[in-house]
Amino acid sequence: FGEKYGDEVRVVSAAFSTELCGGTHVKRTGDIGVFRIVSEVGIAAGVRRIEAVTGEAAYQSFVADADALNKAAGLVKVRPNEVVDAVKTLQTKLKDAEKELQSVKAKASTGQLDDLIATAQDVNGIKLLTAEVKDVADMRDFMDKAKGKLKSGVIVFGQIKGEKVQLVAGVTKDLTDTYNAGNIVREVATICGGKGGGKPDMAMAGGTEPKKLKEALAIVSTIL
Repeated sequence: FGEKYGDEVRVVSAAFSTELCGGTHVKRTGDIGVFRIVSEVGIAAGVRRIEAVTGEAAYQSFVADADALNKAAGLVKVRPNEVVDAVKTLQTKLKDAEKELQSVKAKASTGQLDDLIATAQDVNGIKLLTAEVKDVADMRDFMDKAKGKLKSGVIVFGQIKGEKVQLVAGVTKDLTDTYNAGNIVREVATICGGKGGGKPDMAMAGGTEPKKLKEALAIVSTIL
């Protein structure tokens, strides 16, 4: 008690209730008029804060909510009492559209991968594929598919995301005794101002210098 209040506190007693009070007092409850709780949140361990408005302020809060509801109804072209169902319908359509978009991206990614596989080079008897890729959501999955298509070889992909660089290196199982994806991606990442690592067959790294991505990919052939 003493930690939260001073030596003197206001106490209000009404019938069987005696409470600490720091609020505004009125002569009678009728003066309060409409009472509306607008929020209830936790502000500390075991302490909750209830905020409410009364009188004209409470009335205006109802008016504001009604106005917002009418505007929302106008946007989705339904009656105010149909807004909830309309929003649910829109959410369902949005989810379906997102799924379709992901499907389109996956197909585009597969097409991009097929084109990249055709550019693999032979370096010291090893197939090497290095490339900058675009719009790849899951670099690990993309690498797994690339290794499956290449069958045998070393692969390094780089992707620019804003001011960052994503790198992933992959080595097919038959070559992990000779080449280590973790070591490769670590060396490549240093060129892009980053670091990383991982397993012998797959490793990832990040960098902060996207302008140096091409230079970084170019050194892979010197590592083999």
